[in-house]
Amino acid sequence: MVIAIDGPAASGKGTLARRLAAHYGLPHLDTGLLYRAVGARCLALGRLADEAASVEAARALDVTTLDPEALRTAELGEAASVVAARDGVRAALLDLQRRFAARPGGAVLDGRDIGTVICPDAPAKLFVTARPEVRADRRFRELAGRGEAVTYEAVLADIRKRDARDQGRSSAPLAMADDAILLDTSELGIEEAFAAALAVVEARRRGL
Repeated sequence: MVIAIDGPAASGKGTLARRLAAHYGLPHLDTGLLYRAVGARCLALGRLADEAASVEAARALDVTTLDPEALRTAELGEAASVVAARDGVRAALLDLQRRFAARPGGAVLDGRDIGTVICPDAPAKLFVTARPEVRADRRFRELAGRGEAVTYEAVLADIRKRDARDQGRSSAPLAMADDAILLDTSELGIEEAFAAALAVVEARRRGL
């Protein structure tokens, strides 16, 4: 069983993906970390604006070396959005993601184009979203809790900028798959959101 979860930044899709993976005993891939890792490599080289460097970094990426905590910074979130808009980077990471999804027994993947590009035939698809202001508040609390010097206003501006970039890119733009179920988490707590997501997956498993 493959579960594809898409949505904009800080919508809660990662939390739901991890919970669903744990519930079903499936491997989970946060595909956003792949782009953050590519962005981190380009920043380290001082070549974020260099498309060739980002494609090279994507081709050399080793998923076993990813450090989720180190990669979840505001700076790398912005860098990820920059490199993710490049066709060459997305092409370089496409096969890696599809191989992960093809694991025996299935997998849970979350990102921006899982249900539309990476796993278009996934039996269970969710598009998780929330109002920009709610997502900004969540991300602000997360970053502030990690000790980053951020303001809510700056995080909201970044959320809006990333939304525009993700939705407007030419390659695999952020979009809801036609057969995905929309889940707005604006007014939902974690447990409520998980219950709603689980209900969707169970319905798809039963063929409803």
